[in-house]
Amino acid sequence: MIKILNLLKRKATITSVSLTLAFFTMLAFHFPVFKYAAENMEGGINSVLVIGGAATIMVALNFFIYYTVLYLGRIVGKVILALSFICDAVMLYFVVTYETLVTDEVMGNVFNTRFSEAEGFFSFSAVMYVLFLGVLPGVYLFVRKFEYGKFKRFMSRIGIALLVTLLGVVINVTNFTWIDRHSTILGSLLMPWSYIVNTVRHYNALYEANRQAILLPDAQITSDEKEVFVLIIGESARRDHFSLYGYEKKTNPLLEKDSVTALVALSSSTYTTAGVKAILDHKKTGDLYEILPNYLDRTGVDVIWRTANWGEPPVYIDKYYQKADIKARYPEGDENYDGILLDGLYEDIMASDKNKVLVVLHTSTSHGPTYFEKYPSEFEVFSPVCTTVEMSKADHDELMNAYDNTIVYTDYLIHSVIEILGQISDRRSCMLYVSDHGESLGENNLYMHGVPMMMAPKEQIEIPFIVWNSDPEQKIKDLEQVGHYHVFHSVLHFLDIDSPVYDEEMNIFSHEK
Repeated sequence: MIKILNLLKRKATITSVSLTLAFFTMLAFHFPVFKYAAENMEGGINSVLVIGGAATIMVALNFFIYYTVLYLGRIVGKVILALSFICDAVMLYFVVTYETLVTDEVMGNVFNTRFSEAEGFFSFSAVMYVLFLGVLPGVYLFVRKFEYGKFKRFMSRIGIALLVTLLGVVINVTNFTWIDRHSTILGSLLMPWSYIVNTVRHYNALYEANRQAILLPDAQITSDEKEVFVLIIGESARRDHFSLYGYEKKTNPLLEKDSVTALVALSSSTYTTAGVKAILDHKKTGDLYEILPNYLDRTGVDVIWRTANWGEPPVYIDKYYQKADIKARYPEGDENYDGILLDGLYEDIMASDKNKVLVVLHTSTSHGPTYFEKYPSEFEVFSPVCTTVEMSKADHDELMNAYDNTIVYTDYLIHSVIEILGQISDRRSCMLYVSDHGESLGENNLYMHGVPMMMAPKEQIEIPFIVWNSDPEQKIKDLEQVGHYHVFHSVLHFLDIDSPVYDEEMNIFSHEK
């Protein structure tokens, strides 16, 4: 230990320090890259060239960055690199533990994650990743004394780094087709480029999303009939774990006794922000259009939004209630669970002085990794349950039990809404439950959600779409498959809203009432 301390006290050239950190970065943070390349190549000389070329480019580029930042930034440069190592360690933990790809969607999830959700990922392994791969390199940076050298040496070193990078590229000219085909995944595993580039992409998308929404053409209410529509937006609920759809475990004991219709549906995205936006949009588009609650509120519908989640587009209505707001109004409610969204719901609907009412309940019931914390103890029907956030290390059956208990609780929530609506005799009513996306539970070594749609597994896109209405005369079309964009037009139809953007083909109800 004394020898190590004495060594650290000696001045080192910035070249040797940068080279040390560059090799450390390649070896510590890029195992997933090399693993992916090895698993997706046929072997032989091409595999050696790709992996060898990738290693060469990584070391050269990281050396270039580290050398430049340290030489020009000095103390500030040390701070920047120390923080980058911590970020690298955190991202590597998620890549390894949850088989996550670092995309702009994932970075959006990171920045939309609240502390209450983030602490659910806390584990001993996460601490070890951050301590040994993040903190210690930063300590090394600040303990080691540098000899910066002259500017001429600086220019020569970065020139050599760029030349070596070019050499690595030339070596792999013949493999560009393979690299291009796998560039999305490879790029999402490179540290720190994956999260830096995708953070920029996320904020560019956020900037676009925060532009003034394009108002939809004016709509009008065409009847005086009193009606209420409750839209429940589920979180991470996959269709094949609902017994309504044939799952062998009885996860829907209440709904199986209700007169509900369970439609086959696919999500439009694998992450919350895009999934919720699609549920509220009138069509698939890259433009920012007025969403359903804002549109109906402007039309004269009484819109109530109750949320235990986040990630929705901007909602501009008066009756927007988060869990804390509901708790303040109904102190007896338990804000640890989504059941609080039901507290006072009947009273809110009955208090409306408008003929048309839309209620949106945005739940978080099946969001991982802490499934076991998402439901009250009386809903632990299946046991034992997984209580670790490191899902890849969990017992498979215990993980399934914990997740299935969230579906049992979802069953209760949906059934409770149906019961509330059944008490409202003076309004024709409807309930529609749809999830924002599905959830991977270890299939193909994937966990949770967020895989880009072009390669998303069925577990993340096959979702439940459950409908109940109080009017036996209001039939539902015999549809082979539905999706998020059916919601907008079905709500308009049920509430008798006439709009130029209404699409009958996207309405799940038969035209007759």
